[in-house]
Amino acid sequence: MEEEDELLLPREKLLRNGVTPLTDDELLALFLRTGTPGKTVFTLAKELIAHFGSLYGLLTADLAQFKHIGGIGVAKYAQLRAIAELARRFNNVRLEKEALILTPAMTREYLQSQLTDIEREIFMVIFVDNRNRVLKHSCLFAGTLSHVEVHPREIVREAIKVNAAGVILAHNHPSGCAEPSRADKEITERIIKCCQFMDIRVLDHLIIGRGEYISFAEHGWI
Repeated sequence: MEEEDELLLPREKLLRNGVTPLTDDELLALFLRTGTPGKTVFTLAKELIAHFGSLYGLLTADLAQFKHIGGIGVAKYAQLRAIAELARRFNNVRLEKEALILTPAMTREYLQSQLTDIEREIFMVIFVDNRNRVLKHSCLFAGTLSHVEVHPREIVREAIKVNAAGVILAHNHPSGCAEPSRADKEITERIIKCCQFMDIRVLDHLIIGRGEYISFAEHGWI
């Protein structure tokens, strides 16, 4: 009963004011629903976020990282992984269905949700119109653990199909380090030159690591 009483407040907040005012602790507690012997669900939620440093750290951790944390067995770990995957799929659908006007923060969050946990290099392209509204997004090229072969003409061809005015490039580094390699910089230059012939702007190239990212636009490389 005590746990149900504790959960009542964030539920009321959600129903009355929407989900945004809820803290990370409260959201996580609502998903977990129950605590452990001697520990309320709110205490468990706070300790988990503190231990992993953030919701991101928690939702991208593997099962081995939970071994020494009391109260998290296979069932709760499966819940956490399901939450992360549900969020990833929602972001994936939302980007196209709502024809969103992308901001840098929104772009980064979306790409991190899609690329962080993939164990081989994937090269994605987001195609936008002249108002930065999303027309299409696609994983165009897939590679190995440390390399992906990218063909600039394929990117231009897909951009022409949807009448895109600009593209945002992105790929992941499964190693976790987002620092761009020389090859990353060279392929970006090749894509920019190829796109310029068709008057298509390359707005950014983001490299996604684990808990970190590099934006070519933010560094003035584009």
